[in-house]
Amino acid sequence: MALELFTVGEPIADTKAPTDVPIGERWSERRFRAKLVNPANRRKLTVIVVGTGLAGGAAAATLGEAGYKVKSFWYQDSPRRAHSVAAQGGINAAKNYRNDGDSVHRLFYDTVKGGDFRARESNVHRLAEVSAAIIDQCVAQGVPFAREYGGLLDNRSFGGTQVSRTFYARGQTGQQLLYGAYQALERQMSVGSVEQHARTEMLDLIVVDGKARGIVARNLITGEISTHFADAVVLATGGYSNVFYLSTNAKGSNATAIWRAHKRGALFANPCYTQIHPTCIPVHGEYQSKLTLMSESLRNDGRVWVPKERGDDRDPRQIPEGERDYYLERIYPSFGNLVPRDIASRQAKNVCDEGRGVGPNGLGVYLDFAEAIERLGRPAIEAKYGNLFDMYAQITGEDPYQVPMRIYPAVHYTMGGLWVDYDLQSTIPGLFVIGEANFSDHGANRLGASALMQGLADGYFVLPNTINDYLASGPFEKVDDSNPAAIEALEGVRAQTERLLSINGNRTTASFHRELGRLMFDLCGMERSEESLRKALDRIPEIRQEFWTNVRVPGEAGRFNQSLEHAGRVADFIELAELMCVDALHRNESCGGHFRAESQTPDGEALRDDENYAYVAAWEWTPEGAPPVLHKEDLEFEYVHLAQRSYK
Repeated sequence: MALELFTVGEPIADTKAPTDVPIGERWSERRFRAKLVNPANRRKLTVIVVGTGLAGGAAAATLGEAGYKVKSFWYQDSPRRAHSVAAQGGINAAKNYRNDGDSVHRLFYDTVKGGDFRARESNVHRLAEVSAAIIDQCVAQGVPFAREYGGLLDNRSFGGTQVSRTFYARGQTGQQLLYGAYQALERQMSVGSVEQHARTEMLDLIVVDGKARGIVARNLITGEISTHFADAVVLATGGYSNVFYLSTNAKGSNATAIWRAHKRGALFANPCYTQIHPTCIPVHGEYQSKLTLMSESLRNDGRVWVPKERGDDRDPRQIPEGERDYYLERIYPSFGNLVPRDIASRQAKNVCDEGRGVGPNGLGVYLDFAEAIERLGRPAIEAKYGNLFDMYAQITGEDPYQVPMRIYPAVHYTMGGLWVDYDLQSTIPGLFVIGEANFSDHGANRLGASALMQGLADGYFVLPNTINDYLASGPFEKVDDSNPAAIEALEGVRAQTERLLSINGNRTTASFHRELGRLMFDLCGMERSEESLRKALDRIPEIRQEFWTNVRVPGEAGRFNQSLEHAGRVADFIELAELMCVDALHRNESCGGHFRAESQTPDGEALRDDENYAYVAAWEWTPEGAPPVLHKEDLEFEYVHLAQRSYK
């Protein structure tokens, strides 16, 4: 395609992974080669950790335990309210408790394949290696994983695999894991190794002499804008799904921290890789501001189907077996209902587009537990999924024990994020990015139950090892409020705050967010095309122009003001949305969650173009009006054979 929307810069490469040794030895070799910081020197070094989800909470607790001075920031009232608390289905680990053929190599392979061969081999193998230790860590913290009759930890299956490797706590796994990390974090706060900053939002990164040295943050209760300094900064602020307005993410989830870091020089990788989750409660009406996830674990026992005939609006219990289309079992006999999320979502969209969708607006498919209840008994289903069934009943008013659930795909997770190397360090020295905020481990599609695995792997085991190598190059020059970089960042935040409050237009921030979200879902959602993406790229600059001339942000700066919070986040979403569309347009192939209508196999599956697009797209911010710069990191596959992904 023509380069009018971007320019191509120098290639980028990860130089931290020790590729001179076999893949199974790289993580241990990297830890051995890395420089260490002795305990006495750790007490002299300070690390800022932004975010207290699984990645951020685990990292802050572990770094505090190691002896560093840690400053922990979160915008909720408690670390327990981080969005990790909402994760439901489970966490993967290659322990092979079921003796069904699982191994570190199989988890590694499933993850690379599930990501449609768009992830780094070295990072994914490390994740698989570390996975087993995560379970041991969490059990030691008291996380109440489900157990079998004999007392051993139970496992269940998830999409994209043929083994049972997912550890779970009913449908509340994220909550229980987060509480484990929270207890570890609270312990470090109580002994004074972690300094807490609640209800405080990062609004800019302070970069001094090319290194990340602090942040500018706003106290969301008092409105005070202040600077905070450290020897390194860690971002663990989650993903950017709320660019779509309707998503399964908490309403407060946002991209501001990583986007402001991007504008300071951190490359943003693969922004177009967004995941649509196949099992969410369908949209009820225009009044909705978020969607509710039903765990992918439900596809273990629930069967997905639609009527064979269009317009069949009978009670599902009155539709005979012969008039039902269990389409995932029909199309993918090997994996059935446990195909990866991107495939299950697209097929749900396809049958609804054919006019066979169910529910009031035809945008739904059935997830039916009748056969499982008959086979296992209701008590067994209640033990596995009871809280999920209760949640569904409370929201829809329907009893899923009696009537099949209705589900439809919704935006859930973002595989893109700030570019990091094997050490999880961004292109800004001293800025580390962990969990969903980085791009590193999932390729173009994340397998279910791998988000919790990556967050805890990064926080408990990877970052605390790799950040030592950077901090060992200290001591660093003292930085304070008098530094020109700190003054510039602080004044920039204040200026944007004043600008937002001064516009005094006629439209609410929510109206802009809703318009942007609908546009992104329609034109850069489950299916994209050159036509749709160019249409989006024509409209987004117009939305940005109108936002900055016609938004109305009531209230004042120096006090509690949620309208002001939202306005800053939406301003960032608008800019990010444009980059997402540029990335999606430039990648003229289909892979995982990025499905281009022009690039599909005869039977409608994603068609990759490995010759031209087997790379990470890492984007460099440029001043407004100049096109972004694309830096390519070539992906090399030495241990996994590139092949057309098939789950049939």
